[in-house]
Amino acid sequence: MTEQPHLTIENCRLRQERLCDTLKELGADRAILQSPENVQWVTGFRTSPMLSVAAILEKNGKCTLFAPNSEPDYHAADQVVPFEAQWLFTMRQDQIGAIAEKVSSLPGTTAVEFSACGPHLVQKASGNVVDIDEAILKLRRFKYPDELKMIERATACTAAMYKRAREIIEPGVVELDVFNELQAAAVHVAGEPLTHLGNDYRSNEPGGPPRNRAAQAGELMILDLGPAYRGYHADNCRTFAVDGNPSEEQLAAHATIAKVFTLITENVKPGVKCRDIFAESKAILDSYEKDSFFHHLGHGIGLFPHEAPHLNPSWGDEFAEGDVFTVEPGLYNDRLRAGMRIEENYLVTPSGVQQLTSTPIDL
Repeated sequence: MTEQPHLTIENCRLRQERLCDTLKELGADRAILQSPENVQWVTGFRTSPMLSVAAILEKNGKCTLFAPNSEPDYHAADQVVPFEAQWLFTMRQDQIGAIAEKVSSLPGTTAVEFSACGPHLVQKASGNVVDIDEAILKLRRFKYPDELKMIERATACTAAMYKRAREIIEPGVVELDVFNELQAAAVHVAGEPLTHLGNDYRSNEPGGPPRNRAAQAGELMILDLGPAYRGYHADNCRTFAVDGNPSEEQLAAHATIAKVFTLITENVKPGVKCRDIFAESKAILDSYEKDSFFHHLGHGIGLFPHEAPHLNPSWGDEFAEGDVFTVEPGLYNDRLRAGMRIEENYLVTPSGVQQLTSTPIDL
């Protein structure tokens, strides 16, 4: 893979237009964005994790990007205002204050991210302030083609990771060594350092970070991998029999889990309630052993590893066109040594779902 996917100027402008429509609905004159995810979403510019960034989008469509040190080569802003994020290559600890010094007083109503926008920028709003968090997260649910390409690259990383896992997992392999080998496989596909790697690399456990522990024959190793390419996350899971010889109990649990994916492909479409899909899936999993499934069924992915829609009875979400989401049924007990989880990724289309993952799921 030589071509590096990126957010396109055209689609950034479309996202800006949608955000401007939201500003009008909120009665706001502008939005201040400080979280790097939302700035990237509207401008295409992703900064280093150690450097700050901000953007102001006026309701008339003018977008101003406040960029560290100099104007970036690639962006979808109408104006770029650099600020000094470093002095003699030393990172300043007051970068947000440095951005605020570049911002003039903002009359009228300003929409800000209550979860991320600090007082340095909020105090520039001389009129009313309203929260835009919920609205912008709702907008971000619909994934544009350029965003899907980013997620596709992250998903390709997981495919390479699982391929390498099948080559090296055997009795005696150390979890930390598996982690290192899989990270190398993912970086090779990404063509650059990743921005996230996922959570679960343990044998004989439902999940957790890798340990300096050797896997044993008879155990299952759950690899729940969530590499992020330029901020966009994949999140899928496979389970491996450490000795390549799954027990009858493990195979029975695997067959039960597989039924959930049939439910998803046959029933999910725009307007379907996530709670209903969770309940039906839990009933399938409880047919193996009641309450051996004890976590959420899945969640949206994008610039956050967990976002809407939530396949979880604690939320009241409905599936919507453009959602990218995971489904991760699992079963856990001591007889399974100590459980398994399979996770697939889907895109909600106008009439159903498209599966985005294709790595084999056999144990």
